Amino acid sequence: MRRTLLVAAFLAVAALLLVQRGRDTPTVRADPQLTPGALNPDVTQATIGATICVAGWTTTVRPPVAYTNDLKLRQMRGYGETGSPSAYQEDHFISLELGGDPTDPRNLWPEPYPRAGEVDRIENELNADVCSGRLTLAEAQRREAELKWSRG
Repeated sequence: MRRTLLVAAFLAVAALLLVQRGRDTPTVRADPQLTPGALNPDVTQATIGATICVAGWTTTVRPPVAYTNDLKLRQMRGYGETGSPSAYQEDHFISLELGGDPTDPRNLWPEPYPRAGEVDRIENELNADVCSGRLTLAEAQRREAELKWSRG
């Protein structure tokens, strides 16, 4: 009986923490004035076979964490966000998987968790669609921009 009460108490506390965390989750979305996006000139429809469709290619262009962490703090101020930096991922507006510029501040923004992880999955799906020929690179980039400007 005592064990059951301890488990019930633990579950109640965990549920309260999850509810509170949901209330504290930032709702910022990309602002087209602050984050219009920027493309990597090395990635075009003609070069996808040697760039974004090569496994591991994004690791060759991904900026250092020190750069993105510093930029995240500056951009959080620009977006008026005062929460913990750990609640955000400095994310590429047009993802590296779809030919976004790796370091241009116009292509990076403080995307809140858990949304950042959810969008990462969609970016990977769009990359697969481009690499399989189901979508053009330009159409995938358009869809990604629409997703990031419209979802909160």
